[in-house]
Amino acid sequence: MSKRLVPSMAALQCFEAAARHLSFTRAAEELHLTQSAVSKQVAQLEDMLRHHLFLRIRRRLQLTPAGALYLAEVNKILTQVDMSSRYILTYGEETQVLTVATQPSFGVSWLIHHLKGFGKRHPNIQLDIRNELEPYALLQAKADVVFFFGQGTWPGATCIELFGEELVPVCAPDLLPAGGLQSAGQLGDQVLVQSTSRPEAWHEWFLEQQLQSPNSYQGPRFDSFFMCLSAAASGCGVALVPRYLAEPELARGSLVVAWPHAMASKGSHYMAHAEHAAEVPKIRHLVSWIREQLPPVQEKTE
Repeated sequence: MSKRLVPSMAALQCFEAAARHLSFTRAAEELHLTQSAVSKQVAQLEDMLRHHLFLRIRRRLQLTPAGALYLAEVNKILTQVDMSSRYILTYGEETQVLTVATQPSFGVSWLIHHLKGFGKRHPNIQLDIRNELEPYALLQAKADVVFFFGQGTWPGATCIELFGEELVPVCAPDLLPAGGLQSAGQLGDQVLVQSTSRPEAWHEWFLEQQLQSPNSYQGPRFDSFFMCLSAAASGCGVALVPRYLAEPELARGSLVVAWPHAMASKGSHYMAHAEHAAEVPKIRHLVSWIREQLPPVQEKTE
């Protein structure tokens, strides 16, 4: 294995301070070092990188192109180290960190609300919740538990179905004619807000009602359902979104259902964890808590 090219943190700090001040003297004052110590650290760094990071012009410093490029990378490194160090300060010796990955819309609209009280019951479990558009965090070992929408099949993972969803067309109240729409087909004349994650949604919604719309793939496209909802509430068009996401806006009256037909999504919301982690206490506690938040399952009859 080749030797890693890893400068010392002292060298990176000296370089960053000198680059920010364009002065070894002012960098030394900030870092409580001597001017010669800062200069030596930077010189050693330049020797390691085989590039000059500064030009010394009439006792003044100026970043070289290589120095400016390296400064951007060093700032990322120092910021991450600072964040990670402060992150650890928030935990006690008995605290366990439980990393949870969730799609943004689901996290804000459902998960956060249903985690209320979890910390009180399990004070030694510190939740670290992160946004992930795709559920790959579990497979990459970046998260302990993942919430995602799909078919519930992931190699090496235990997937627990939470609930399905249905899509409904919603819009601002003043977007519709005074008497409302007379048919579902009239929606095809409206601007249809598109979701990047469900590009076929409008086409399938019309098709379920034996309708064809030449505009089913046309319209402004947004990355998240929350952006689709915001666009609809602003009067930009009609959005086809999961009902559970739209319910707060529907209750407030800022959105209305444009046409009553609801389309069942081809998938469900799932909670997943690695198969071998089922008995890890912190994961078991979260799984149990989420199960408690779900409504009783209705038994299906043949």
